[in-house]
Amino acid sequence: MITGSLVALVTPMHADGSIHWDALATLIDMHIEQGTNGIVAVGTTGESATLDVNEHCAVIKFTVERSAGRIPVIAGTGANCTREAIELTVAAKNAGADACLLVAPYYNKPTQEGLYRHHMAIADAVEIPQILYNVPGRTVCDMLPATVQRISVHPNVVAIKEATGKLDRGKEILDLCDSDFLLYSGDDATAMELMLLGAKGNISVTANVAPKAMSELCAAAMAGDRSKAEAINEPLMGLHNNLFLEANPIPVKWALQQMGLIEEGIRLPMTPFSEQYHQPLRDAMKQAGLL
Repeated sequence: MITGSLVALVTPMHADGSIHWDALATLIDMHIEQGTNGIVAVGTTGESATLDVNEHCAVIKFTVERSAGRIPVIAGTGANCTREAIELTVAAKNAGADACLLVAPYYNKPTQEGLYRHHMAIADAVEIPQILYNVPGRTVCDMLPATVQRISVHPNVVAIKEATGKLDRGKEILDLCDSDFLLYSGDDATAMELMLLGAKGNISVTANVAPKAMSELCAAAMAGDRSKAEAINEPLMGLHNNLFLEANPIPVKWALQQMGLIEEGIRLPMTPFSEQYHQPLRDAMKQAGLL
């Protein structure tokens, strides 16, 4: 199974909002060279909510083809419509993705039973490793550990990205689920501690701008080397926090643009990074040795 630093990759765009395919290719190659352990394509950071279905599938296909087996690709295929999530997951499998990341249905606020049936329907329909994704701050829907445990028994459901940032929540999932069901952090600021508790990686925003450091951090934390992990993590804490000064991926796209890796392109309703936050994020980038 895929472990380590898994970058929640941005989708580069031109100023007019069209996808910048050359920049995407450059980012994929960079992550492979810098030691990232896996790429998550078209997740939250990849602006999945503003790509249409054809673009969504095209980005997954492009990422798989560009990666060419050099790095695992996890495709974001979640939706608040179960049928649409199945269609996207089928498309990702056909494109050659190694696994799929399925966010808990957003906006319609399903019950815990609804979450269970939603994910079981997808798992029954598509034979590909599937990763649950719990991020109640965005979905207004919290997949509770008992529900995670119920879903985790399906052979196609292999892991969860737990993005609440609550360590006790992560520990409860580890205690309830079998050891072959993996837990990933979805919160950079608490990822080190969660990996020291037993999580097997971090699906990371920070890894977009600091791929090598995040890969080394994950390796140290998963090995149980707290002192080494803390030494790597300390200069990154400013990034972990300031990359969320506005809604993700607004700040991280600005940071990548400052590094000369992408153009200044983002789609409405996301807007360019507010000038008042430029200096705090620039300072965090300097602290991490990026500028």
